[in-house]
Amino acid sequence: MSQKENKGLADEKAQPGSLRLRAGVIIAILLIIVRFGIPAIAPGAAAVGVLGGLLGGLVILAWWGFFSGAPRRERWGGVVLMILALAGTSLFIDESISTAMQGLMFPAYALPVLCLAFVTWAVATRHLADRVRWILMVITILVACGAWGLVRSNGISGHSAADFAWRWSMTAEEQLLAETGHETLELPENFETDLTGAEWPGFRGPNRDGHAHGTRISTDWAVSPPVELWRHPIGPGCSSFAVHGSHIFTQEQRGEDEVVSCYDLYTGAPVWKHYDAARFWDSHAGAGPRSTPSLSGGRVYTFGATGILNVLDARDGQIVWSRNVAEEAGAEIPEWGFASSPLVTGDVVVVALAGTMVAFDQETGDQRWMSEDEGKGYSSPHLFMIDGVTQVLLMNDRGAISVAPGDGTLLWEYPWAHSDRILQPAQTVDGDLVLSTGGGKGMRRVKVSNGPDGWSFDERWGSVMLKSFFNDFTVHNDMAFGFSGPFLECVDIEEGKRKWKSGRYGGQIILLADQDLVLVLTEKGELALVKASSDKFIEVARIPAIQGKTWNHPVMVGDILLVRNSQEMVALQFPGAKS
Repeated sequence: MSQKENKGLADEKAQPGSLRLRAGVIIAILLIIVRFGIPAIAPGAAAVGVLGGLLGGLVILAWWGFFSGAPRRERWGGVVLMILALAGTSLFIDESISTAMQGLMFPAYALPVLCLAFVTWAVATRHLADRVRWILMVITILVACGAWGLVRSNGISGHSAADFAWRWSMTAEEQLLAETGHETLELPENFETDLTGAEWPGFRGPNRDGHAHGTRISTDWAVSPPVELWRHPIGPGCSSFAVHGSHIFTQEQRGEDEVVSCYDLYTGAPVWKHYDAARFWDSHAGAGPRSTPSLSGGRVYTFGATGILNVLDARDGQIVWSRNVAEEAGAEIPEWGFASSPLVTGDVVVVALAGTMVAFDQETGDQRWMSEDEGKGYSSPHLFMIDGVTQVLLMNDRGAISVAPGDGTLLWEYPWAHSDRILQPAQTVDGDLVLSTGGGKGMRRVKVSNGPDGWSFDERWGSVMLKSFFNDFTVHNDMAFGFSGPFLECVDIEEGKRKWKSGRYGGQIILLADQDLVLVLTEKGELALVKASSDKFIEVARIPAIQGKTWNHPVMVGDILLVRNSQEMVALQFPGAKS
């Protein structure tokens, strides 16, 4: 018998008692620490945990296949069975898992769990007979993989953590539809919306800068906490509110209909709803519209996640005009849906069709102009006065572009390529622009000037501070406040240096400018007040406000704060607030 045949025979006769399990156990312990321990201690490192867990699973497979000392049939039979089980399970898992994280959620989450279960099997059955070990190995692999067919994901948090639920359980949207169905509403008698300016005309307030003016609230919430005016369920969506008089306007999803809704500010009761037969869903944010209504001249301007632009009468929701902008332009719906909030300026309404701006006549709905194809993006058009020139700026894949609002003439383009931009730009008191890549990469301060030779740029500084993904930042005095991962951060915008970083919040913010306070609506639905000071981080107050993952921007009008997410909306009133 040859030496090779002797080696193979010896390998086949290897006994479970000769298993080299110590290395596998050590790898499994390290996998648990990296995959589950680190994200529990530092939620901002959840992505590291996911990647580390995937790598740890692959290392366990390599250990078992080459270094475990198990019989060859058991070694490679186990590896092949795990691969087949993962591949088979991927065919019937829920769409929310199969499409999440660009299709990587299932392997990234399932492989570490499967490998941990496999190591547990190897240790627990090491003294059992071969046949029993095989049977238990097959059961372990099938259960560890098959269990993923029983769950769905309700979405991903801002730090890449999944929210799992049983596949058969009702979603918040399904519960809402079971309770309300397709509502038939009657307008209240003498209902009227005047044509004067709105208190909060749309996305992030009057200037899209997240500043709330004209109100001073009590900061001692232990003695004088906000009072809940009302709390109601709402359909899913990332939309915030626009407010005028006693009415609030938002967008939501109700089954197969994308809905523009008007509610009473003081009771939360529905006033009217407009329905479009459209539905968008992605595995990260879930279903529903992404943008926020804009109010102007007694009309409501909305842009849906599938590309439908509506202009509605604010009094009753009747259509003034409507266009499917994406369909007309032949534009593909981006991965996370169209997210642009309409900008109403002069006699046009401007929306961002991903990274391209399109303007329509307010009265007729006729297209007035379209910018060149500028790739992708999820930011909204932003009106600025720069060096004496009124212009509309948009952040997209290529950087920043600026056009004349009347005819769409390209004024300038600042190249700074980065994919999937979401965040709004900001402006300092002396007119400089503060720009962000989003995606956790950092920001720049740029002076834009218009001279005899055209527009020019002077980059004041570049910084890796404020590494936010989708959480907008705001500028106040000489500071910028925003997020780096889940942590609130203050940056000196004169030099681009960090002043402090603290408070594990996530979520969105607005600035109570008259009091030098940052109001944080955390991703977990809490409200926190933080001093807008460069000296140090000081949390003044903190209370729970809303249930569920919250990515929507809060709104402050007078003494009332409006918050919502994809499950419910809440109005809180601040006692003793002064206007």
